[in-house]
Amino acid sequence: MAKDSEQTEQPVERTLVLLKPDAVVRGFAGKIIARFEDAALKIVGVKMKQMDADFTRRHYFDLEERLGREVYDFTATFMQQGPVIALVLEGFDAVATVRKIVGSTYPNEAPAGTVRGDFSHYSKAASVVAGKAVANLVHASGNRDEAAQEIDLWFDKDELYAYRTLAEIYTY
Repeated sequence: MAKDSEQTEQPVERTLVLLKPDAVVRGFAGKIIARFEDAALKIVGVKMKQMDADFTRRHYFDLEERLGREVYDFTATFMQQGPVIALVLEGFDAVATVRKIVGSTYPNEAPAGTVRGDFSHYSKAASVVAGKAVANLVHASGNRDEAAQEIDLWFDKDELYAYRTLAEIYTY
């Protein structure tokens, strides 16, 4: 067993989460945010934004290259149809924790207990038939590098806050 001085401290990370227009218009923002807070993730930045074509292109800068023009167009149209709530969450293993909480990209594949598994059912096949993007409620950064890039795009440094939660004071 390692002594206290030999233990390594767990890394605190930040990650970006977007509550997409379907989450906002369906009134799920509070329920979704509560799941992150229940997992001891701390909100250090939050804003609501209507994405325009230029900002959408900057956020999804490589989507067309990776998945094709049609997927980009569906996604851009979907993300511009209403306001988005952007959050910066902080905590131990924040990127992986958020991805676990939100579930699989395709809601019909997401297990019960995840945001997408509980609040959506849309599938890739349904989106192809409908000619629309997958309505999956949430965007979550895929890794630490992506999180840093997305946070820099969405938030100025003075829009991010440092404070201690009760969980940090009494638990960690």
